[in-house]
Order: sequence, then structure tokens, then C-alpha cells
Amino acid sequence: MSELELIDLQHLGREESICSYRQGDVIIDPGPQVSSQHVIDALGGEAPRAILLTHIHLDHAAATGALIELWPETEVWVHERGAPHVIDPERLIASATRLYGDDMERLWGTILPVPEERVRVLRGDERIGDWRALYTPGHSGNHIAYLHEPTGTLFSGDVAGMRRLGGPVMAPTPPPEIDLDGWAKSIELIESVGPERLAVTHFGVHEQVDEHLNALRADLARAEAWARDAPDAEAYAALQREWLTAAADPATAAGYFAVMRSEDGYAGLTRALLQREK
Repeated sequence: MSELELIDLQHLGREESICSYRQGDVIIDPGPQVSSQHVIDALGGEAPRAILLTHIHLDHAAATGALIELWPETEVWVHERGAPHVIDPERLIASATRLYGDDMERLWGTILPVPEERVRVLRGDERIGDWRALYTPGHSGNHIAYLHEPTGTLFSGDVAGMRRLGGPVMAPTPPPEIDLDGWAKSIELIESVGPERLAVTHFGVHEQVDEHLNALRADLARAEAWARDAPDAEAYAALQREWLTAAADPATAAGYFAVMRSEDGYAGLTRALLQREK
């Protein structure tokens, strides 16, 4: 297990929606539990040494507890703000259930706790073997990007945005922890370590790092302006849809909207703007 492998999780039957990665003997972001068989199959019966979580959102981390039941010697790396919710996911499950309701199980599957002794708690300034952990808030307050130093690959979770099916770079901005100023600093931190490529959860590996990050900055500025100008979530969604349908072909645009809820993006941005003004 020495090469980088992208694992398309085919979430809800959709290709190029959510991916996990295998780099050497670790897995980065195993994704939803309903899709975890793709991760298991990719390893061919082997157990990874560690599961690295960029953050604890369910599309990235929901499978973790179930996989640790299967691989009890595997270690889980997670930021210190996310670790309590990995060890005891009760509050995380309750919060997500309020958002997703009866769709919770269908979307994400069964979320199980990880034994505390299997959790490596990170601050986001560590070097561990071939890996460098970078605390990168903005999308989430418990976000870590992982630089694999021998190859220069940065596993960026959501802090480097999403880019699906050859479409534009877009920033996912769901509530409740969007921090626009923190996100700007995280982009600068990523630039400062000089990765050769970005491994993005939604979706794929992107070699044009500078172009990608500049496009992300532009999208964050654009989305912030929409959130300021739009009187409500419906108006925000209309602005976003108009822009995306002009920036991408119809099939690509539809692929974005299949995994991105505009009303969530509006809620996250308006909350962030209110927090900034306090």
C-alpha cells in the first residue's frame, strides 16, 4: 500500500461525489458508513495503520466507528475539537438528526463511537512520520489538512473547496462553524507549505494548486457578496444557480446541486457574517 489511491465511495449511487483516499498504510476520510464497503474492498482484507480525519462532518467521518470495530488496532487521528464527538457521538448524531430527520440513516448510516484509546488527538501543528498536520479552520472549527511530505500531496478535506466533474471550484459553507477570516488564513497556510497537488474529498486530485486556491478565494468572495445581497435563502440559491449554470455544462451543474444544498450555504454564511460583526 505505497501509492496514492482514490476510492470513489459512490455515495447513494452517485459517482464522483465523495471520495476517500488511501496513502500507504493510512486512510484519509472514510466517508459515510453507508458507503464504507468501498473502503473495505479497496484494502483487500488489510487493516490500515491509521484513519486520518480532516474533520468530523458525516460525509467525511461517519464510517469511522464501524471501521474501528472491524479494525480494532487502527488508530484514528482527529483535531482536539472533534475528538470528543468521535469518542462519544451522541451530540453529533442529535444535531445531524435535527438537520436530516428521517433521512439520517439513509444518507449516513450507523455512527458508532471510537474507543478513546484508539484516538490520537491533534492540535494541527504536528509532524508524525511522513505526515504533517495543519490546523485549517474556515469550513469547520475542527479541520485539519494532512500533508504527505514525501509526495507533496495535501489531503485537504473541504478547506480547499470542492471541484466536481471538471467544473469550477466552489466553497461548501454549511453551518455552524464557517469562519471567513479563518478560511482566508488557512488558504495562506496551505500556500506556505507548497503542496504539489490537492487531494479533495469532493472530488479528486488537482495538480494546479495556485489556480485552484485562487479560484477558491474568488468563490468565497462571490458567495459572501451573494449572502450580503440576498434577502433570504431562496434568493441566494437563485444567484448561486444562475452563476453555476453559466460556469458549467448542465450535467456538471446538476452534479454539484446533487451534493450541495444552497440553503445550507446561505445559513452558514449569514451566521458567519453575524459572528464577524460581533
